Amino acid sequence: MQNKVLPATGIAAMIILSCNNNNTEMERTAYNWPDSITAPAAEKKAKELTAHGDTRIDNYYWMNDFFKKGPDSTKVVDYLKAENVYFDAMMSGTKTLQDSLYTEMKARIKEKDETVPVFKNGYYYYNRVVEGKDYFVYCRKKGTLEAPEEVLLDVNAMAEGHNYFSATGFDVSMDNKLLAYGIDLLSRRQYHIYVKNLETGEIYQDKIPNTEGDPVWANDNQTIFYTSKNPVTLLSEKIKRHKLGTDPATDKTVYTEKDVTNYIGVGKTKSDKFLLITSQSTMSSEVWWLDAGKPEGTFTVFQPRMKDVLYSADHAVDKFYIRTNLQAKNFKIVTSPETKTDSSAWTELIAHNDKILVQGFDLFKNFLAVSERKDGLTQIHILNNKDNTSHYLPFGEAAYAAYLSYSPDYNTDVMRYNYTSLTTPNSVYDYNMASKEKKLMKQQEVIGTFKPEDYETERVMATAKDGTKVPVSIVYKKGFKKDGKAPLLLYGYGSYGASMEASFSSVRLSLLDRGFAFAIAHIRGGQEMGRYWYEDGKMYKKINSFTDFIDCAEFLLANKYTSKEHLYANGGSAGGLLMGAIVNLRPELWNGVIAAVPFVDVLTTMGDPSIPLTTNEYDEWGNPADKKSYDYMKSYSPYDQVEKKAYPNMLVTTGLHDSQVQYFEPAKWVAKLRDMKTDKHVLLLYTNMEAGHGGASGRFKALKDRAREYAFLFALEGITK
Repeated sequence: MQNKVLPATGIAAMIILSCNNNNTEMERTAYNWPDSITAPAAEKKAKELTAHGDTRIDNYYWMNDFFKKGPDSTKVVDYLKAENVYFDAMMSGTKTLQDSLYTEMKARIKEKDETVPVFKNGYYYYNRVVEGKDYFVYCRKKGTLEAPEEVLLDVNAMAEGHNYFSATGFDVSMDNKLLAYGIDLLSRRQYHIYVKNLETGEIYQDKIPNTEGDPVWANDNQTIFYTSKNPVTLLSEKIKRHKLGTDPATDKTVYTEKDVTNYIGVGKTKSDKFLLITSQSTMSSEVWWLDAGKPEGTFTVFQPRMKDVLYSADHAVDKFYIRTNLQAKNFKIVTSPETKTDSSAWTELIAHNDKILVQGFDLFKNFLAVSERKDGLTQIHILNNKDNTSHYLPFGEAAYAAYLSYSPDYNTDVMRYNYTSLTTPNSVYDYNMASKEKKLMKQQEVIGTFKPEDYETERVMATAKDGTKVPVSIVYKKGFKKDGKAPLLLYGYGSYGASMEASFSSVRLSLLDRGFAFAIAHIRGGQEMGRYWYEDGKMYKKINSFTDFIDCAEFLLANKYTSKEHLYANGGSAGGLLMGAIVNLRPELWNGVIAAVPFVDVLTTMGDPSIPLTTNEYDEWGNPADKKSYDYMKSYSPYDQVEKKAYPNMLVTTGLHDSQVQYFEPAKWVAKLRDMKTDKHVLLLYTNMEAGHGGASGRFKALKDRAREYAFLFALEGITK
């Protein structure tokens, strides 16, 4: 049961603390956490889980009954609701602050706005958002931006009456007359595909269920290819072909993935000449291709999958371009003719470099634009196909992110890219690769008093326990003093080779303007420093992700960016696993931790192939059916490593309909922590009963989640407004 502190009076006496930020004294008021409220105590129902001669007792295994519709399914919902009631009661004194934060965050957003148009097949396409609305309007104009606007989908109107709504996968037929798209109403990422006639406005009866929401048109304007999901495991299992006007139940399967560790998907080359099916696990991949003008044909394997070899392909003119790590850990780019695509015919275009990670590329008639990463920072490399010269785009900030944007027009010399940093709002540029001139097309507008020059960024290197240098990106408001008295929020992820970019957030200003510094620990398990960086933080080296994060925190403490009394940590999903590991390893370091949709019951989840996405993750974490994997995973699994000891203040969030990290992992973890922790710190669980892994849908609803989390941090800091 949660230990209780202080009377339920909401706000205690005023305490003045010397903050020294911005040369002012910050007024802080200690928040009194109510003690007259009893935390929910989850029922214990011991279940023995035995593997490799080892037996674990899981007292809260019954909580997974909601989706299995077992005898405890109602009890699960009642428990989650009780935790929400407890959360609301404990945070009741912050209600005004939460409302204020929401209003403040929303006020920075330009409510009437639109994206920079992209030109494809005779039309300019763009999204616009309407004042006061959560969703967008998908539009196009024919031939010129001065042409009349054609509304393809008004997602605001479509979302009316739904607590959750997601529209995705928009694909227009080659004759520009039909739009295919996916809709998810539960946040389980199970999309129904619909088709709209853009000339008449009619929504066809072709409702295709249980898909990834990725429709792709063949060139006959009558055939759609899509990814079908297993209804239980939610794995992407089959690629199917649908002919307009036919019953989706009769759709032909054109590809079945037999390896349950692989994700599959279907797409189209930039040339629109070929359809591509991609099957990929963490460590290997395979591509199949078909002439998009012959949808009734049979897909041909591009290069049969090879152990530990990844590759992806695109096409332009008369050849394929392939990014691969075949004998190239950090990837290289090769080409092949249309007539022979296996690796024996690959010709090297960009060689492998141990110090530069090739992240991706975009094809143009006269140029090749390559996204690279060097020394932890992104860069864009332009190659001239006509004279074989090359150059890089210049970027001048210490920590930033630059990435290739959607440029569907193959014949242009103008490449679009995005640029952002911790102090620079997202900016869209058009870059003429021939003249080397760039044009700012749009920069995210932050309403209010925001000025980039009022904030400072740093990029420092922390030393891990094995001597590895780990990058840390930091931002704070000018006037911040490194005297150990200021609060700091340290964020991390460190899995799947996902690089955490030093990008701008207008929401984050609510932290910085109240004296917080914000830091990103670019730990191993990500891919910031190359493919080697990723492989040093997965499988049997996963512990490096956790110790790197702790070592980054130790660096910040040693250099007096903050102190243990004011240090906070945040991570979500696999970053939530990180949070679970660090509070077990070094609970005394943190005053507070926010773990969002955390993957914390590693052994149980990875040992159950019926749970969505489990089998796809074997190359990332291991398969508990193997004793070596089992033992290693158990050594760090947050749920299994909970002990009778003091833990920091914690807020844990989840979504009832989460298909990525199911609700019962964080719910079980909180229940076990409540039972075993010896401290009087606050432990809260909040469940969004209407959403899934990504939280609330809509651009404004999600702000309530951030306001809730920030209010938790501010309560711990005694910041009341």
